Amino acid sequence: MEELNGVVSQVIEVSPIMKVFRIAPIGWELPDFKAGQFVALFLPVSAPKIAQSTAEETETDPNKMIKRAYSIASSSKSKEFLEFYITLVHSGALTPRLFNLKIGDKVGVGQKFVGMFTLDQIPNDQNVVLIATGTGVAPYMSMLRSDALKRTGKLAVIHGAANSWDLGYSSELQLLQSFAPNFSYIPTITEPQKELAQWNGYTNWIQDMWKNGVVQEKWGVDVTPENTHVFLCGNPRMTGDMTKLLEEEGYSEWSKKNPEGQIHVEKFF
Repeated sequence: MEELNGVVSQVIEVSPIMKVFRIAPIGWELPDFKAGQFVALFLPVSAPKIAQSTAEETETDPNKMIKRAYSIASSSKSKEFLEFYITLVHSGALTPRLFNLKIGDKVGVGQKFVGMFTLDQIPNDQNVVLIATGTGVAPYMSMLRSDALKRTGKLAVIHGAANSWDLGYSSELQLLQSFAPNFSYIPTITEPQKELAQWNGYTNWIQDMWKNGVVQEKWGVDVTPENTHVFLCGNPRMTGDMTKLLEEEGYSEWSKKNPEGQIHVEKFF
């Protein structure tokens, strides 16, 4: 049985199905990693689940570890803890167990930090648009908390969710926008009729906002494949639709075989 080598140091409930977890290493030092990368979290089958879980238990070995990969939201400069922004999947194997964790509980953390969803391959003067739905904003928080705001090009986060309470990190992103002249935060919700207070922001699908030129409007400059890279993380429908839309505008998807590409998609989500 693998050792549970992390301890929960903070839990913040963003909404009934979204939580932010901070996990500190026990007896080992966090390795260097790049903002935007991900790592595995794991718990044994024997770990208790929240009451709302709907998954049927098929695994009989209580010591077997359930592992899933999650993007890191904390700064790559932090060696004290890792932060994760996670959505509860009621029928899932791991998240009903993660959501049962309290401060002081142990959890397993993989020691291999991986992923190519990073800013380091993009020239410093290029503009970058970071587009997310739900918890897909997590890797962007790591980027912004690390070195992203030192870039000379413009930066924007477009974050979509059903309602305002699902827009995790919105207060921090609004604060960053208030003092970082090259950074714009553009939240949007799709179910304004459910809001408890007046919502004065965008209520469009992200794809429609892109078509309507919301980034050009915010920045006051033309956004083209020659001057802008676009990152996509979250709902596969959004990432697929946005990739198609961007390709129609002359963008191409970045890969090791196409290092000149300007579309960066986090596939594991």
